Order: sequence, then structure tokens, then C-alpha cells
Amino acid sequence: MRYRLQTSRWFVVREPGAPSPRVLSQPENAAALGADLVAGNDDDQEHFWVVLLNTQNHYLSASKVAMGTQQACLVDPKAIFRVALLGGAAAVILLHNHPSGDPTPSREDVRLTRQLVECAHMFELRVHDHIIIGNGTGRWESLARKGLL
Repeated sequence: MRYRLQTSRWFVVREPGAPSPRVLSQPENAAALGADLVAGNDDDQEHFWVVLLNTQNHYLSASKVAMGTQQACLVDPKAIFRVALLGGAAAVILLHNHPSGDPTPSREDVRLTRQLVECAHMFELRVHDHIIIGNGTGRWESLARKGLL
């Protein structure tokens, strides 16, 4: 049996030396990016992205690191941190969607986020937030804003 991990990557193209025009220092900005990512993958499955940021919280890139079912998505921490380290990120924002439309974090979402925050410390990376987008509702939740990081 063979397994294949589908990944996607979006890059901002700009003049050399110019900062990214998209600054993601507020949950609202990250949720707007998340809504854009979810809109491109509206297929009733959970998708998980890692958004890379530089030291000034400017957007570097976003990569899809996992895709699951309607109710779950198996996320491999190695995939997240491989993308972050190879992309030269200083910080990351985690994003995923809930196909049900309800962005309320599950116990598994909170547990995974806390584990990823602990792992990030070993690599001197910061997890700024974990945003959950409710498909088709315009609703979202920030685990940082809820104090769950």
C-alpha cells in the first residue's frame, strides 16, 4: 500500500527587499487568509495549512500539510515543521477548516495545538495562533484569542 501526502504552497511575489503587504499580526487578518484558502478547497473535507511568517509577522507562504475526512484530519507535526524550517519562518499560524460550518474547537484541536506549540519551542519557532474556519458560514475561531495556546 502506498501513501501520498498532497501539499500545496502559495507564495507572495514581490520586489526584492520589499516586505510582504500582508501582515498577519491580528487574528482577523489570519482568518481572512484562512477564508481564502478554504474557498479554494470547498469539498467537504478538513484541510490543514501552516502559514509561514517572518520576524515582523509578514506573510511568507502557506502550505497545505494535511487533508482528511468530513470529521477529522490526521496532522503530522514533522510535515508542519519541515515546511516551516525549510521556508525560513520565524513564526507560524496554523489554519484548518470544519466542513460542518461550526468553527468551535474540539478537544482534539486543542490537544494538537498545545503539542505543536511545545514542539515549536524546540525549533525556536513561535506559534502565533490556530484559526479554525467554518465552511460556508463566514465564522471562525482563534485559539489564541480563547487562551487555548
